[in-house]
Amino acid sequence: MTTCKIGADHIKSLRDDRNVYIDGQKVADVTVHPAFRNSIKSAAALYDFQAQPQNLELMTFVPDGANRRVSRAWQMPRNHAEMVLRRNALQAWAALSCGYLGRSPDHLASALVGQRMGIEIFEKHGAERAKALRNYFEEARRNDYFLTYVIINPQAERAKDWGDQAEELVARIVDEDSGGVTIRGAKMLGTSAIMANEILVANLQPLKPGEEDLAFSCALPMGTKGLRVLSRKSFEAAAVSVFDNPISSRFDENDALIYFDDVKVPWERLFVFRDTDMCRAQFHDTPGHAYQNYQAQIRLSVKIRFLVGLAHGLTEAIGTTNIPSVREQLGILAAQSAMVDGMLAGMEAEGAMRGEWYVPNKHYMYAAQVLTQDLYPRVVNSLRDLSGGALIMLPSSIHDFSDPALAKIIRTTQRSTTMTPEAKVKFLKAAWDAIGSEFGSRHTQYEMFYAGARFVTSGHSYRTFDWAGAKGLVEGLLASYDLADELEQPGRVGAGAGAPA
Repeated sequence: MTTCKIGADHIKSLRDDRNVYIDGQKVADVTVHPAFRNSIKSAAALYDFQAQPQNLELMTFVPDGANRRVSRAWQMPRNHAEMVLRRNALQAWAALSCGYLGRSPDHLASALVGQRMGIEIFEKHGAERAKALRNYFEEARRNDYFLTYVIINPQAERAKDWGDQAEELVARIVDEDSGGVTIRGAKMLGTSAIMANEILVANLQPLKPGEEDLAFSCALPMGTKGLRVLSRKSFEAAAVSVFDNPISSRFDENDALIYFDDVKVPWERLFVFRDTDMCRAQFHDTPGHAYQNYQAQIRLSVKIRFLVGLAHGLTEAIGTTNIPSVREQLGILAAQSAMVDGMLAGMEAEGAMRGEWYVPNKHYMYAAQVLTQDLYPRVVNSLRDLSGGALIMLPSSIHDFSDPALAKIIRTTQRSTTMTPEAKVKFLKAAWDAIGSEFGSRHTQYEMFYAGARFVTSGHSYRTFDWAGAKGLVEGLLASYDLADELEQPGRVGAGAGAPA
C-alpha cells in the first residue's frame, strides 16, 4: 500500500498551465512566483505533515476499497468518536498556519463530504447528476485533491436580480451539446484558487425561476482552457522578510476573481443543471453547508487560541501582565477562546445520524457562526488595546539590525523584562502582522463575512432554532394559571397584595 500524498506531489501538480494573472502579467509558474511561492510551500507542508510516520494515524485513513491513505478531511464519520478523530486532524493542520489558511484543503473536502452524505438529494435531481457527484467525490478523495470553490457572484447592481445583471458578468450556461455545457462570466471569491488542484463552481446565493442559465454546479481542474484567475494584491510579495512579516510572508492564501471565458464543462463533471432550487438544495438539503462551516469553526478555534496567546505575550513584552485590569482582559479573552472550543464540542456531542452518517448539530453550528463573526473583531480590538503604542514604534525592517549604530539604539529602546530586545521586536512584528497589517485587516474582514453578511448567518440561526420548544415553555407557564381562577381564589399564592380577603 502506498502511503499518501506529499508536498512535492502537490507542488508538481500545480505546474499545469493555469491562467493566473497579477499586476497585468500572466504567471508562468505559480510555484516559483514571488507572489505565491511561500504560500504554496505552506500548502505543500500540510501534505508533508500528514505523511510523517508519527502522524499517519492522526492525520490520514484508508477509505473502503482503497489502497492509499488520504487526509481525514475526506472521512465520513459514522459516529461521534469518528467525528472527534477527524476534528483532531483538522485542528492539527490548522495549527501549522495558526489558523490563517482559511481555505486549506479540508474546507472543500468537508463541503463535498456533506454533499456526498446527502446523495439522495442529487438522486431526486436526476440519476446522471447524482452519478457525476458520486464519481467525482471518489476521484477527489482518491487523489487527495486540494479543492477550492467559487459560490457567489460579483457584486454589481445589488438592487437587480442576478439574471438581470449586465451580460457576461455572472457565470452562466451559454451553450450545450453532446459533450457538455459551455459557461461564460465571473464568480468570486476564489480564495486559495492559485494553490488548488480543482475548483467547485456553484451557487450559494438564492436564484429564482427564470434564472436557469445561472443554475449549475460543476468541478474543473485549475488548468482548464478558458479559466482565468485574476489575483488580488499579494501580501506575500509585499512582505520584507519572514522576520518582518512571519504570517503574511508564508500564509497569504490569496483571493481571486475567476472568469470563465467560454469554458467547456463535460457532463460527467456537472452536478446541477438548470435547476434553481437544486442550487440551494446542494448545500442546505444535504449536510454540505453544515460540514463546510463546521470545518471553519474547527480552524477558527485554533486561530482564536493563537490570538489569545499573542495577547498574553504582548502583556509580557511590555510588562503589564500583573496589572489587575490587564489580567481582567486576559481572563475575558481566555473565556472567549474556551467558548469557541465549547461550541465546537457541543455541535459534535449534540450531533445526529443521517442515515449511516453522523452530522454536527446544525443550529449549534449556525449559532457559533453568528457569535464568532462578531467575536473576531472584538478579539483583535482587545489585542490593540493591550498593546498600546508598542506595535507602532518598531524598527522599519530587519535591515536596521545590519547597521551597528542603529542596532545599538534598538537594543537600548526595545527593552523588556522577559525578552531580549531582538526577541521583543520579533514578537511585536508577528503581532502587528496578525492584527495591524494589511494582511491582518484582510483576515478581520474575512472572518466577519466569509460565511455571509450578518443577516444571512442570523437567518440560518433563526431557521434552525427550536422555536416550538422555546415557545412551549412560555405557553406552559401561561397555561398554569388564568384570570378567572385568580379572581375566584384571591387568597392563594400569587394573588395580588391588595386583593380583598
